[in-house]
Amino acid sequence: MQVLQVQLEVRPDPAEVGRARRWARARLARSGIETDEPLAETLVLLVSELVTNAVVHTGRTAVLRLSLPCGAAADSATVRLEVADSSDRAPVPRHPDGEQTGGRGLALVDGLADRWGWSREGAGKRIWCELDRCERAQRARACGGGIPYEDCEGLQGIQGLEGLEGFEGLAYEAV
Repeated sequence: MQVLQVQLEVRPDPAEVGRARRWARARLARSGIETDEPLAETLVLLVSELVTNAVVHTGRTAVLRLSLPCGAAADSATVRLEVADSSDRAPVPRHPDGEQTGGRGLALVDGLADRWGWSREGAGKRIWCELDRCERAQRARACGGGIPYEDCEGLQGIQGLEGLEGFEGLAYEAV
């Protein structure tokens, strides 16, 4: 299987987060991942979170990299997102109270990605996450992660989920 790797250098400026989201949307569309697919929306949200963390917490230039499968097997492959920076500070998940406006990024990454982690790289680090492109994995994420899709319909009574027929079409926009 062929994998297209694309990367973007991100300056330590909060305005770069929006540029990174636009860039990621364009690269996903060119690789055959439609912008209204749940996978694309999830990836753009993860780009937003990881680039924001790099910009806000390091104050240094970072590199955003997407590894996008292409070719015949792309529909069932894994998409990888990485953000590398030159800060040696390890990412630390926080547990903010309900009043704090930040600190939820890594929890969001943990909840949306199929896998994620980080590693030291030279004087800095690389934070990565992966999303499986197969339909079943996308539906499981839309269903709350880890819950077999077939069991989602039994969750209709959970507060905030009323009216979502099997969760098809669940979408959100990172703005």
